[in-house]
Amino acid sequence: MKIARLGPAGHEIPVVYAPAGNGDEEAYDASSVTADIDGAFLAADGVGRLRSALAAGALPVLPGASGLRTGAPLARPNNLICIGMNYAAHAAESGAAAPETPVVFLKPNNTVAGPYDDAPIPPGSRKYDWEVELGIVIGREASYLGTPAEAMAAVAGYLVANDLSEREYQLPGAAGQWTKGKSLPKSTPLGPWLVPADEVDAGNLRLRSWVNGEERQDSNTADLIFDVATVVHHVSQYMLLEPGDVILTGTPEGVALSGRFPYLQEGDVVDLEIAGLGRQRQTYVPTPAPQAAVRTEAADPHRYAEAAASPGTEA
Repeated sequence: MKIARLGPAGHEIPVVYAPAGNGDEEAYDASSVTADIDGAFLAADGVGRLRSALAAGALPVLPGASGLRTGAPLARPNNLICIGMNYAAHAAESGAAAPETPVVFLKPNNTVAGPYDDAPIPPGSRKYDWEVELGIVIGREASYLGTPAEAMAAVAGYLVANDLSEREYQLPGAAGQWTKGKSLPKSTPLGPWLVPADEVDAGNLRLRSWVNGEERQDSNTADLIFDVATVVHHVSQYMLLEPGDVILTGTPEGVALSGRFPYLQEGDVVDLEIAGLGRQRQTYVPTPAPQAAVRTEAADPHRYAEAAASPGTEA
């Protein structure tokens, strides 16, 4: 079962993709079960209720589903929690040692976008970077969990995420400015689907990304330094996890920060895929801005010189 939201931005309806009687996959309208896919839905055993309705034949086929926009499979998550440098090879290409404890940071939830929406490049950006990541969707409240095994009961499902990052905003100076580099509009495409946790082997999923058809990343969640259970357990020691929160588990090697590939430019097309969780595609477009708001080297030479002098670390 794949849970999605289809329709214009702000007016999506809940949809379930599942095999039909002839073996083909069909899109079913889930509006009779829930008005939306959000934290309240997950907390009230929404996944179980959808399964029951589907098994009972109570969900009608959604006509014209293939022609509808695909939104993020969650209606604006409560919190976007991110784990940095969670693949050893990626830490190495970033010039950093593999962490001994999870590196945790936050992204604003207003950065969420649909998996196929155009992705705006920030004004004046010169180092916009892609990151394919496994997203964990929290389904119940969790705080100070006792063990990693206990943490798995809080996981409702999984999805594909792109943690877009502007490196010049993220890495200036000795301290870095991660919030600046990770908070840009539409910088967290999610989806296309939310797949229930009991249908996914999260410890063995192939992750891949391509830019203009050329492969950039090819890894497996088996290579995570901190696996799903460890991540959820760890984060619960420092904040209250709520239904509808999303934890991004980090990206594998193969991003532009490595120096092996160019950063994203206007017109580039990025595909990201995780086995069993679907495939995203974004076309990168400019963001119009008043001249005074455009960040350029001429406007702020000190900041750019500082950024160039500091290699920093990244997520």
